[in-house]
Amino acid sequence: MPVEDFAEFLANEVPKGKIVELGIGFQFKVALRLKELGYDVLAVDWNPDSVKKAGELGIKAARDDLFSPRPELYRDAKALYSVRPTPEIVGPILSLGERLRLPVYILPLTGDAMPRGMKLVNYRGLPIYVAKPI
Repeated sequence: MPVEDFAEFLANEVPKGKIVELGIGFQFKVALRLKELGYDVLAVDWNPDSVKKAGELGIKAARDDLFSPRPELYRDAKALYSVRPTPEIVGPILSLGERLRLPVYILPLTGDAMPRGMKLVNYRGLPIYVAKPI
């Protein structure tokens, strides 16, 4: 169950267009696979070194603080996703999704608890949590 399977799941769920990875850090496999699948990927992180590295790999990237996000970065996005986010940014990720009225997909680190109300989907052995706007 490689992490790239998360990209395949997203491709089945989200129409082609802009998709945003929140808190990309230095794990670029999902973003690169989504680019291969024809998505316009924007990688967001607070760490300037992460943003720089994403750019070097050909991924559009921007620095943003999820605790005080700049909504203009997310204009025209079809969905938000995060791969193994740290527990403290899960709440801000979900809040951003609610504010923008976008679906949020989270692939957690094994053992991390996700907030109630998210739908759990098992895709090829990956536990993926989904929050869709009401």
